[in-house]
Amino acid sequence: MDHFSRRDLLTKLCLAVLTCNSALALYRSRHDRRSAAFVAGANGALVLLGYFLRRFERRDEGDDRRGTKAAVWLLTTLLTAMFSFRVAAVMPPAVGSVVYLMAAATVGAGFWALVLNP
Repeated sequence: MDHFSRRDLLTKLCLAVLTCNSALALYRSRHDRRSAAFVAGANGALVLLGYFLRRFERRDEGDDRRGTKAAVWLLTTLLTAMFSFRVAAVMPPAVGSVVYLMAAATVGAGFWALVLNP
């Protein structure tokens, strides 16, 4: 088994685990529409992020990667905002503020690293 077939097998295994976990979370949150929407949105964003990261890795050095980098940054920003909103909601207000500040710093650093840095 060569390196690429192992990576493909691991990718498929991780996608299967993510799908099963998301299906169970959707089943548990079937009476809570907000939680179900969160699970579905996070799952969709993670699948899209995996697609764009794989596309980014397979590009040649001469290709223009700006669109792919922007898509990766937007999806990671979406996931950061979604998870920080959920975490900050169950924290005291002072700790919630720290969660939002850390999320903003992460988004800003990601923007610098993926979009502004050639």
